[in-house]
Amino acid sequence: MSFVVGTALLAVVTAVACALPGVFVVLRKGSMLVDAIAHAVFPGIVVGYALTQNFDSPVLILGPALAGLIVVAGAEALNRTGLLSGDSPQGLIFPALFSIGVIMVTTQFANIHLDTHMVLAGDLNLAAYEQLEIGGVAVGPQYLYVMIGMLVVNAVFLSVFYHHLKVTTFDSQFASSLGIRSNVVNMAFMFLVSVTVTAAFNAAGAILVIALMITPPATAYLLSNNLPTMIGITVVVAIVGALVGFGAAYVLNAATSAAMSVLYGIFFVLAIGLERFRRRRRQRASQGELVVSPTV
Repeated sequence: MSFVVGTALLAVVTAVACALPGVFVVLRKGSMLVDAIAHAVFPGIVVGYALTQNFDSPVLILGPALAGLIVVAGAEALNRTGLLSGDSPQGLIFPALFSIGVIMVTTQFANIHLDTHMVLAGDLNLAAYEQLEIGGVAVGPQYLYVMIGMLVVNAVFLSVFYHHLKVTTFDSQFASSLGIRSNVVNMAFMFLVSVTVTAAFNAAGAILVIALMITPPATAYLLSNNLPTMIGITVVVAIVGALVGFGAAYVLNAATSAAMSVLYGIFFVLAIGLERFRRRRRQRASQGELVVSPTV
């Protein structure tokens, strides 16, 4: 497999793996929580490396994911006090955790490849550099198969717990009446989001991973009127944006993840324009019906 093809596949798989759980994140209005998790992942990676001295260790997946879960649990605990509301608890927790990671890198691990650019934006091309060889034949980037595994885990989780997620997302009180423990479902789902953000960290960093997870489902939300359609449109937008963004980055010699994020932003703006056009047509049609309707 050529490097270009492998990197393009990595872009697509990473985009879809992030966008699938992003559907329920958007519906739950938790987009900023993804931002908090993405920043909390960084100190988890640093601590994991400090313990293992190995970037390939599974600890560097589990540790950062648990750090992201700390943000979720801490935010919920502060919300329950009634002293803070909205995004304030997240704004208190994740800057502190992110700062701890920055301090640890600058003071103890300045010699490792974990600079500001990698932390914020990632590097999809660099992530695709190490090839997996089977029988002396390169079968694509090693990181590609990590993200394929993440995509499978997300797809299986969402399939198995689809009805639980749907009920707890749209009507938590009804879910409780059915015996569904909403807090358990929410924490399990947010742990999945944390693992996904951690897995995509090398490719997209703490900032651009938000675009990969939020923008495709937000675009699909504007173009759909039911959940299955929204999921389908999300996958299509994620794939098209990844391929077109990768092509644009290749031509312009630009960062792939950044180009993908720009494409997703353009798709979202186009979706807003299309939705406004639809609303105006419906308004004109309803006004026309009022004009031609007979008077009583």
